[in-house]
Amino acid sequence: MPQPKQEKDVYYGFEQGPIRPPSEARSLLIRVTRNCPWNRCTFCHVYKETRFSVRPEAHVIEDIEAIHRHVETLKRMADASGSILRRDINAAVEGLAPHEHETFGVALNWYAGGMRSIFLQDANSLIVKPDSLIRILRHLRRRFPWVERITSYARAHTVARISDENLREMCAAGLNRLHLGLESGADAVLRMVHKGVDKQTQVKAGRKVKKAGMELSEYIMPGLGGRAFSREHALETADALNQIDPDFIRLRSLAIPDGIPLTEELRSGRFVKLGDTDTVREIRLFVEHLDGITSMITSDHILNLFAEVEGRLPDAKPAILALLDRYLALPADEQCRFQVGRRLGLFTALEDLERPKRRAKVDAFCVQHGITPDNVDEMIAQIMTRFI
Repeated sequence: MPQPKQEKDVYYGFEQGPIRPPSEARSLLIRVTRNCPWNRCTFCHVYKETRFSVRPEAHVIEDIEAIHRHVETLKRMADASGSILRRDINAAVEGLAPHEHETFGVALNWYAGGMRSIFLQDANSLIVKPDSLIRILRHLRRRFPWVERITSYARAHTVARISDENLREMCAAGLNRLHLGLESGADAVLRMVHKGVDKQTQVKAGRKVKKAGMELSEYIMPGLGGRAFSREHALETADALNQIDPDFIRLRSLAIPDGIPLTEELRSGRFVKLGDTDTVREIRLFVEHLDGITSMITSDHILNLFAEVEGRLPDAKPAILALLDRYLALPADEQCRFQVGRRLGLFTALEDLERPKRRAKVDAFCVQHGITPDNVDEMIAQIMTRFI
């Protein structure tokens, strides 16, 4: 596999990238690469106008050493229960050089979160040469032997080209969960959004991760096929996941902020975005066709209309379908009310429609902003871009 050119050997101090999965909120973030080596997906805004690079292994080790020093300091300051007095933290900060303050803050936040997990950044850490990545993983294990989980994003195209032996070695060195952006199992959708991979390769990569002994999170994007490919998107994505049987299926509904290629497709009419209710229909079709797998479905992002679409398959499937059917059976004005309440953070479940005070707040917002069932999808699209 061709490797990206590494930058000059200049260490500028501890680094963190811009994103991590919601499930890694309490993880220590260790930046192994900068940005995304593909960076052509039309729906993604994160790394546009940036250059990809692999951080030198020595720089990553320096970052690990810096966090280790601060964690050891914090452990010495802690009492028997693990608590640390604020005055002791302030005194420790005062004794640091200015360039160490940020790194100490990272270590302190990780300490407060329990120090159970580490996430390797940025978008595709597995593009690093296997021997180098394994050395980094082993060093993390040496310095933080109590950690339960080390995880990373990865591209299916990259994983599919790594040998089974190297993947097993990475797992043995501590990398025990990968997050892959499947997005869609429909080749027509993957081509349309310039994903740079096809369904067959995505299935191959997912199976390789599982074979290596790692946990696998596959992200899918309801709505990504637009109106033209909605049905194909749902059915082909379900089929791909049925072949993979990942540990987690994570929903991330499509939102289209300004400044990405898909925005121009939307404005020109070449892409027609689904509204919330049509997206619910697509999700229902998708879930209906998940079969023979034991994945955990999660909907852990405000971009999704339902936080309640969650549970272990196959047992959770009837309840998820029943929930979606309940929403689809609501009158249009109630659907509109729930959409707005969910995105305002006032509703988290359909039962919240029965809370008079919350309903009143949602209704007041709708009146103030002129939101009706006829224009709610346009208004929701504007709200959702704030969550990206």
